[in-house]
Amino acid sequence: MKKVLILESNEGFASELAAHFREKGYEVCGVTGDGAEGMKLLESSAPSVVVLSLLLKNCDGFTVMEAAKSGGKKTDFIVLGNFSDDKIIGRAIALGARYYLMKPVSAELVEERAAEVLEEGVPKAEKYERRRAGSLDERISNIFISIGIPPHIKGYNYLREGIKLAVNDPHIINNVTKGLYPIIGEKFGTTASKVERAIRHAIEVAWNRGRVDAVNAIFGARVYIGTEKPTNSEFIALVADKLILESMV
Repeated sequence: MKKVLILESNEGFASELAAHFREKGYEVCGVTGDGAEGMKLLESSAPSVVVLSLLLKNCDGFTVMEAAKSGGKKTDFIVLGNFSDDKIIGRAIALGARYYLMKPVSAELVEERAAEVLEEGVPKAEKYERRRAGSLDERISNIFISIGIPPHIKGYNYLREGIKLAVNDPHIINNVTKGLYPIIGEKFGTTASKVERAIRHAIEVAWNRGRVDAVNAIFGARVYIGTEKPTNSEFIALVADKLILESMV
């Protein structure tokens, strides 16, 4: 799994970055605005890419990059800065920055640049599979947005993973308790029972928001009425079937 470490002193933007990277399927292995803490996280978590602001508490971004370089860490940095000075940009590049992005910058652009860095050197067949997976993530996210499942709740990622598993292997929906839930739990470091409860909560959130019409519109039929809602396995199967049928068109 792609791992990203976010070292950003603006707490609001750091949270926005973390949420967007998670939505795109990354594991966020740390978020901090403290440079000293960031160096410890860099050492312990071995991220695929580091999103690094030059302005951090205790020690700046350059110090973090220098420590990584002197320690032999071959880490890709996406550097965020408020300075357009050529010397500063040149220093960042010399220390390992793959991109230098001027603030203000969107979380979407930061993730796009990170994705470009991580795709370099990947075989064409693997790139195709990654793009296919990314496209599937986007389609699932669009469905969640339409029916009102917010990305900040745990069930969001568990439910998305369950749907992806069901798309790749439709038979797994026949064994959610001993098959699907444990697989999701292992991936996210939690138990099958917590996965089941979090997914159930995510579906309940959507129904409590009263977007049943949106659900029926997505599935192309009047499937549910009023407060009636599907079980976890029913919901996962419905979304997976829709995505499989769409891919055949």
